[in-house]
Amino acid sequence: MRILLTGRNGQVGWELERALPALGELIATDRAILDLADPDAIRRAVRDAKPAVIVNAAAYTAVDRAESELEQAMRINGIAPGVLAEEAKRLGALLVHYSTDYVFDGRKGEPYSEDDEPKPINVYGASKLAGERAIKASGCRYLILRASWVYAPRGRNFFLAIAKRAQAQERLRVVDDQTGVPTSAEFLATWTVAILMRPHPDGEGYLYHMVPNGQVTWCGFARSIVALLGLEVDVDAIGTAQYPTPAARPAHSVLDNRRIANVFGFELPSWDALLGSCVRRYRQE
Repeated sequence: MRILLTGRNGQVGWELERALPALGELIATDRAILDLADPDAIRRAVRDAKPAVIVNAAAYTAVDRAESELEQAMRINGIAPGVLAEEAKRLGALLVHYSTDYVFDGRKGEPYSEDDEPKPINVYGASKLAGERAIKASGCRYLILRASWVYAPRGRNFFLAIAKRAQAQERLRVVDDQTGVPTSAEFLATWTVAILMRPHPDGEGYLYHMVPNGQVTWCGFARSIVALLGLEVDVDAIGTAQYPTPAARPAHSVLDNRRIANVFGFELPSWDALLGSCVRRYRQE
């Protein structure tokens, strides 16, 4: 099959560009080739490529900056997925789209299932929810895959920020009252390919929470990174109130992954096993 990938230079897109050729011919685009803020450019790119599958790995991911760049966040995260979905519907193509745990407010106190009602508490989450709803409204075949706390040994993410500061022997202060599931970009690419190898009924859409097993706080995540790097750096636990940010974060945004595991018969790895793999790759680069 022919696959059109957006966001090839992002941390998830980079992994997907290396994993998706196992399925067929890949056309990988970046912002220079396909600007998701331009609906006409999206339509041209899809119509030129004529793909059987569109994988949208591009997104506006600057959570705090989104609070002051609402229009840009909505163009890329909210409007563009809808345009991709309309083009997918016209072609009869499948659209694969990544969303986020930040569509939830974090007040449930236990893992969120796909059936729970989204209630975002920041602009980023609202923009990603708008994208989900635009895709569903299009009538195209889709896979919406919600992930959380995405990281990789490249790009800009929490893992790299902690690793670099720890290697510089900086004392770290990290929030310990926000809980989620760290998800490696490599995991997302690998399991996306695994899902695409399985048949889905035509004319239907599916939403799955695609995260590994387990949960941890940001502070616990940071301490695991430091430990796996073999560094002796203090990581102090602080509260959210001690680390104010422009965008509010959900306190408990753990995603329940049982549906995707049951539907596909997957034995999903734990988040800390995946972190070990990321650390090994980080050391090699």
